[in-house]
Amino acid sequence: MEDRQIIQLFWDRDDGAIPAAQERYGGRLLGLAERLLGNREDAEECVNDTWLNAWNAIPPERPVFLFTYLARVCRNLALGKLDWKGAKKRNADVVTLTAELEACIPDSQRERQASGQEIGEALTAFLQGLPEEARLIFLRRYWYGEPVRDIARRYGWGESRVKMLLLRTRNKLRDYLEKEGISV
Repeated sequence: MEDRQIIQLFWDRDDGAIPAAQERYGGRLLGLAERLLGNREDAEECVNDTWLNAWNAIPPERPVFLFTYLARVCRNLALGKLDWKGAKKRNADVVTLTAELEACIPDSQRERQASGQEIGEALTAFLQGLPEEARLIFLRRYWYGEPVRDIARRYGWGESRVKMLLLRTRNKLRDYLEKEGISV
């Protein structure tokens, strides 16, 4: 079933919306949540909560890209669960991802603080300007939380090549944000 048909099922409040979305995207969402949480049961709970949130949000929202919408909801739920479960002990993978991007995130102590929306718009523009391969690898690492070894395997590269591409992309992002007046 196509995304627009699934969205219409949600819009019509049809009971088949969730099973259709689950059949099409359940596995990918479970993989995303499990990578972030490191626990299958918690990941399954996040995916189930994703279906509930989608049911409650559509309508009035009508997402353009269903998987992107669902992945955002699932990712936010997983990160919220990480915060809740690990206030004292953080998931090492999430800490690593945060540390990798730390140099690109605006310093909240600066006089001019950028809004989340402004940073999001700048990040979107930056990503659109990247070559497709670099953009996909960046998103796989920092949006979906895929390990470097999995990305390297997917592209038939060595891990060091992926790490170097990510480092160069982060440096370009830092330069781009500075150029846009979003200080780091």
